[in-house]
Amino acid sequence: MPADLQKTEQLLRNKLTEYFGEQIVSIEIAHGELVLQIAREALIPVLRRLHDDGDFAYDFLSYCTAIDRSALKLTPRFEMIYQLLSTKNAQRLRVKALIPENDPTIESTVTVYGAADWMEREAFDMFGIIFKNHPDLRRILMPEDWEGYPLRKDFPLGGVKSFYFKRSTEPRAGEPKNLVPRIREQLSDI
Repeated sequence: MPADLQKTEQLLRNKLTEYFGEQIVSIEIAHGELVLQIAREALIPVLRRLHDDGDFAYDFLSYCTAIDRSALKLTPRFEMIYQLLSTKNAQRLRVKALIPENDPTIESTVTVYGAADWMEREAFDMFGIIFKNHPDLRRILMPEDWEGYPLRKDFPLGGVKSFYFKRSTEPRAGEPKNLVPRIREQLSDI
């Protein structure tokens, strides 16, 4: 384990625990990377501190995503993950916040990291996590009238009716002659 990683871990532990106390759930080094787990209520203040503090300078959000932990029988059900990079210190930090199923909301991080905009929309669209104070929270991948959240573990697989569109009813090379625009029940129905 690199010495600078251990030094940053200790610095995170000292400074963040001093400022945020019990809202810092854990700080550890896992798989050669710093991992910080926080209470979801502390997300914006912690990210702002990590961004603005010269000792940390985590100025780049690589990605943010959600995980549905229900298949692992873990509670709370959802986990938001933010992967940060300090371009000044050339270090990465993974920030995690747990979100319960009965209240799938968390504050939007767009005010700290503008790049979070579309990534949060994707997490909303695929998992149903609601980002409070997001400037434009709406579906990004699925149609507006889509029901459900496809990346939740309880979302039904297959059997959803969809349309197969063809510009003309004349068969193209290699297509069966009976292939016409129609509703299909499953992929093997094509």
